[in-house]
Amino acid sequence: MPEQRGRDINREHLSITIQGLVQGVGFRPFVVRLAKRHRQNGWIANTREGVALAIEGCAECQQQFLDDLKNQLPPFAEIKSLTITRQALEGFHDFQIKASRAEGGPSVFVLPDSATCPDCVRDIFNPASRYYHYPFTSCCHCGPRYSIMTGQPYDRAQTGMAAFTVCPECAQEYHSMDKRRFHAQTIACPNCGPQLKLLDDSGNPVAEKHNALTIASLNLLAGKIVAIKGIGGYQLLVDATNQQALERLRQRKHRPQKPFALMLPDLAIAQQLCFISALEQAALTSPAAPIVLLKRRDSGKLADAVAPDSKLLGVMLPYSPLHHLLLDDFGLPIVATSGNRQNEPICINDRQALTRLAGIADYFLTHDRPVVRPLDDSIVRLINGNITVLRRARGYTPLPITLKTAMPDTLAVGGQLKSTIAVSHDRQVILSQHLGDLDSEASQQQFQATLADLQQFYQIRPTTILHDLHKGYTSSQFAGQPGVKTQAVQHHYAHALACMAEHGLEPPALGIAWDGSGLGTDNTLWGGEFLLINNQGFQRYAHFRPFSLPGGVKAIQEPRRAALGLLYEIFSDGVFERLDLPFSAQELNLLQSALAKQLNCPRTTSAGRLFDAVASLLGLCRINQYEGQAAMILETSAASEIFDNHYQFRLNQFRLNPGDPIVIDWQPAIEQLLKDIPHCTHEHIAAKFHNTLAEIMLAIAERAGQKTIVLSGGCFQNACLVEKAVRKLKTAGFNVYCHEKIPPNDGGLALGQLVAANFIGEPRCV
Repeated sequence: MPEQRGRDINREHLSITIQGLVQGVGFRPFVVRLAKRHRQNGWIANTREGVALAIEGCAECQQQFLDDLKNQLPPFAEIKSLTITRQALEGFHDFQIKASRAEGGPSVFVLPDSATCPDCVRDIFNPASRYYHYPFTSCCHCGPRYSIMTGQPYDRAQTGMAAFTVCPECAQEYHSMDKRRFHAQTIACPNCGPQLKLLDDSGNPVAEKHNALTIASLNLLAGKIVAIKGIGGYQLLVDATNQQALERLRQRKHRPQKPFALMLPDLAIAQQLCFISALEQAALTSPAAPIVLLKRRDSGKLADAVAPDSKLLGVMLPYSPLHHLLLDDFGLPIVATSGNRQNEPICINDRQALTRLAGIADYFLTHDRPVVRPLDDSIVRLINGNITVLRRARGYTPLPITLKTAMPDTLAVGGQLKSTIAVSHDRQVILSQHLGDLDSEASQQQFQATLADLQQFYQIRPTTILHDLHKGYTSSQFAGQPGVKTQAVQHHYAHALACMAEHGLEPPALGIAWDGSGLGTDNTLWGGEFLLINNQGFQRYAHFRPFSLPGGVKAIQEPRRAALGLLYEIFSDGVFERLDLPFSAQELNLLQSALAKQLNCPRTTSAGRLFDAVASLLGLCRINQYEGQAAMILETSAASEIFDNHYQFRLNQFRLNPGDPIVIDWQPAIEQLLKDIPHCTHEHIAAKFHNTLAEIMLAIAERAGQKTIVLSGGCFQNACLVEKAVRKLKTAGFNVYCHEKIPPNDGGLALGQLVAANFIGEPRCV
């Protein structure tokens, strides 16, 4: 006994709990290897909150173990909290991975889906590997995660892989500490894992396994449209060099001009088609593998129908083994667009695909691994030297956003367009994947399903639900839950708070929130707002001079109507004497009557509609074929000219009441712009207009006297505008913050709404 006490005197038992990104990243295998290296016995197990482990060994070795644990983490792993308690020795004889424990609440730290790692890519192209040509190869460091999880903790039994029993070879690899797939929950091979199949447009089997992929590739080459079941749902694929095939896809999908995204076989081909900076290359090849908006080269290698009249291409690289194998076999660029009908969510199973994509897809390349939740491809863009997320879904969701202060469980339901949902727990906010616009029954059903999924998956019991001020939004109508308080949050206030939350900023700040429109507290359409944010809420400090939108919603679809509204504001009925108005005589008669009587001519302060109006006045785009087309064309025109001249504007500071906002009068700018049209290029005028907007921001910022400025709203997806504004404001000494990880568009609204719960008054109960 004395000898035993001597051996134990320098040994200690440490009980450790860890929270963070520690599931689905190879963390347990990493700890096992670490324990062996530092001569520690004990165990590790997944829990609902993270991982729990116990180690016994000499104290000096334990300190080395803890140092390496923090400093040598596997890829994608991140420790948010680590708690250590000393306990009595238990006499462990080895180190084991124990069965997961269902203790504690669910973790808010769940790993997104990750693109195929280089090692797995090598496996699927290595004839000597048992994973050769297997389209569902993955390991501890890559593959589907959030898209296939049915619950927590992250174990095979709580994923879409639960139905696939591992074969002896996979079981041996799973239990081999020296293997890359040691305790990889998605391990599978051709003998025991999911299988590929090709269906025709009636759902009849055409081919199986690798033969299915080969025949799908041949059909792409023949100009057919192939629906493929990817990581987060279906995509529609077509040969990007085949003009007729692309025109057929556009016709079937009712998408006449909106650019399609491309999937390219490799980075070398991407560099042939686009100019790619180091940051853009890093985004392309990152584990998130998003679509990256890139400046296109005049290569002549793509069909015109890929992205008509666009100077940008949306490009992604293969991010699953299935994509790698298909692109390698096909060898050419392919269009890869969301597998859905217009205004509907993407399909995630064969039943949905065969029904909703009937009449669009000629073939369906599918498999029997379930997709648990739909995840679109994410979209990013380089803006002002930073990669900015414009659509947050696969590869980014559901990574949490950390707040400065803790909140009770809260739910926010976002807006009507580019919909997302947010839930909070303690200091963490989980923002759902992009859900799209809520205009169709199918999209509304998906919204409700996601609402339930988030609350169940994270075991959130909200005390308050936040929604947009607009009661007509579908999301606002879904906000009510029995016994739960609800609170409306003004649209542009939510935009500003989302940017502040992303950067960990506290009030006060000046929020510049510019977008298409959002309901204001005065029941009019706002959209060109300067808001002073404080601890009690916000003050509307300045906004653009209002103008009419003849036809209401039609003016969003037709920039020519926004232009007419501007001109009517300046010239009144005299505008109808102009000979250059892009309307028929009958249309002009109706519009003149409507404007005179202000029938269906809502007033707006929208910066987005100003962009539309100027694009129409320049003849660049008078009717949008897709959302934001006019503004994008105007930005493209402006980006080719670099100078500082700007148009004049007025700041109307006459206030009937203390606290009334400054009104920014755009009339001098529009009058000068009209005079420039006969003499100057569209590029010159577009650049001068962008310069004017940046100058307006500076003028208001200098008067507001607030050094912290946040830029938010859909207008700040415009790289030209952001770069001009940030440069001007920073030169003047302001601290300027833009979105990076959270979309500046309505995809970030839910985050801002949720944060508003800290600043707004007592909510009401429904």
